[in-house]
Amino acid sequence: MFDDTRRENFANGTDYDPQKRPRFSEIATFMRAPLASSLDDVDIGMIGVPFDGGTSFKPGARLGPRGVRQQSCLMRTKNHTTGIAPFELCRVKDLGDVFIEQMYSLEAAHRYIEQFYHEIVKRNIMPLTVGGDHSITYPIFKAIAKDGPIGMVHIDAHTDTMDSLYGSKFFHGAPFRRAVEDGLLDPKRTIQIGIRGSEHSGTANYSLECGMRVIFIDEFDDLGVSGVLKEIRRVVGDGKTYISFDVDGLDPAFAPGTGTPEAGGISMREALRLIKGLRGLNLVGGDVVEVAPDLDPTGFTALNAATLMFEMLCVLAESRVNYPQTD
Repeated sequence: MFDDTRRENFANGTDYDPQKRPRFSEIATFMRAPLASSLDDVDIGMIGVPFDGGTSFKPGARLGPRGVRQQSCLMRTKNHTTGIAPFELCRVKDLGDVFIEQMYSLEAAHRYIEQFYHEIVKRNIMPLTVGGDHSITYPIFKAIAKDGPIGMVHIDAHTDTMDSLYGSKFFHGAPFRRAVEDGLLDPKRTIQIGIRGSEHSGTANYSLECGMRVIFIDEFDDLGVSGVLKEIRRVVGDGKTYISFDVDGLDPAFAPGTGTPEAGGISMREALRLIKGLRGLNLVGGDVVEVAPDLDPTGFTALNAATLMFEMLCVLAESRVNYPQTD
């Protein structure tokens, strides 16, 4: 049992470091980071958005944050390739999940998400998010891009720039069209990588016509990771940039647990090299979305998502140091 002093320290986080405890113990948090009791003293907040009301095919991404938290206990604290130790560079905490009271209303759910992230931005916290379906990125943008449009590195099988489907303009196939229309996303500083498969007729046209750089999977193969990284730097430049990774951008061999898998995607090795290659960019946040753990009994999809998340955390932490944000 705790004595009074230790109980008080445990409650305020000063005597609580789950990374020093066995991986199979304690409450599951992202990468065994401390679970925040407030928004004070946080540089990077890892956040779950358990919402899949915007899916168009198989649901299940609402369980993504829980599945990724479970698998992320295997993440280390230092990147073996880059040497980045994100927990030493920044105060990193798990901020829990966004509470969405009106789960059955897509637009109302987006308002709850937006309100949560407005508070995060107001506290000068850089968000790293696990979804949830890809529709959640739009309300996140409404908070983090309130002062002007941002650029984006988007890895996905789909462009997610459709107009509407089944009567909704806010489903997971449309977030980036809405973001451009609202002046939140600069299409000329946006690059979409790995696009392929059963794109709806004309879907990619909007991306191309508004000025996004779209790298279809065949061109990805021709350019290779190094060539794609050169294009990323050319497109996004030095401005504020967000990373959005839909796990269906991976080949289904690496991510079968997702609602709209597409054959012929990129490998985990290529994905990890892509994220590592974003070092030096002016990054303002990132997300990993569309993880549906119950569609993959092996747990590999959630493990790969956790690994992508760790790589993002590394480059975000370094960017936070190099490009400090002001209140």
